[in-house]
Amino acid sequence: MSTDVDDGGAAVDRPVQRTANSFLGDVWVNFKRWNLKAVRNPFVLVVSLVQPIIFLVLFTEVFGTVAGSAVNRGIPGINYETYLVPAIAIQVALAAAITSGVGLVNDIENGMFEKVLVTPMNRTAVFVGKTAAEVFRIAVQIAIILGLGVVLGAEVVTGVVGAVGIVVVGILFSLWFVAFSNSLAVLTRDQESTIIGANLLQFPLLFLSSAFLPLSALPEWIRTVARLNPVTYGVDAARSLMIGQDVMTVIEVSWFGGTLDGVVPGVAVLVGLDLALGAVAVYLLSRASSSDVK
Repeated sequence: MSTDVDDGGAAVDRPVQRTANSFLGDVWVNFKRWNLKAVRNPFVLVVSLVQPIIFLVLFTEVFGTVAGSAVNRGIPGINYETYLVPAIAIQVALAAAITSGVGLVNDIENGMFEKVLVTPMNRTAVFVGKTAAEVFRIAVQIAIILGLGVVLGAEVVTGVVGAVGIVVVGILFSLWFVAFSNSLAVLTRDQESTIIGANLLQFPLLFLSSAFLPLSALPEWIRTVARLNPVTYGVDAARSLMIGQDVMTVIEVSWFGGTLDGVVPGVAVLVGLDLALGAVAVYLLSRASSSDVK
């Protein structure tokens, strides 16, 4: 309530007029802002896509023959290009998710984040809109990788439905790391620390998993780590969709039949991670104040 004075000089309480912001409206505003920011600075998008493309081309050309024999022992009848493309799709999601925290640090450093904090926008909507913009870009990048993989000789056995499923799995995988990199950004408020912290995890996560070789071809200690590695669940779920059969190596179920036995466990693990780390990121953003980011 606010206190005004009427024509007779008496104090009168009047309700305070507040601006009504809808949650979806706030999400849309942030979705547009982060996409416009990406268009104006395409260098980050290109960098996050170039590295996975290099991996795809070099691994198939340099290691294709040797790795292909190991793959055929575990999954007969597929070439290494088909085996590798789902892993590169997950790598794209991982690399693009790292840039999410970097973008937030840039906002903090140039004062934009402080301005957002003092607006009446819902804090959760701010994070959801930002994440939606990044998910949109990740989906486009994964589609590019799938197209390039087909050109190089990979085959999406399950067709368009499978390709769409791989994009969805890549998005689900990216969400937990988007939340992680944004949490790092809020905690460190420093671009170099955010980049180093996120990049320190990228290559161990990729190589200590089933991304590039079947777990049966790897040392026992790597197999043990791979069972706790989110990349394994994302790659195996995407790979099951790629080749149309259950290749989940760390969780064995037979409740759904065929390909879904490899997809559903991986998706369930990724959704759990997304919810847990997403809640942490939203909590840190909701606790942030303008004094925190000065």
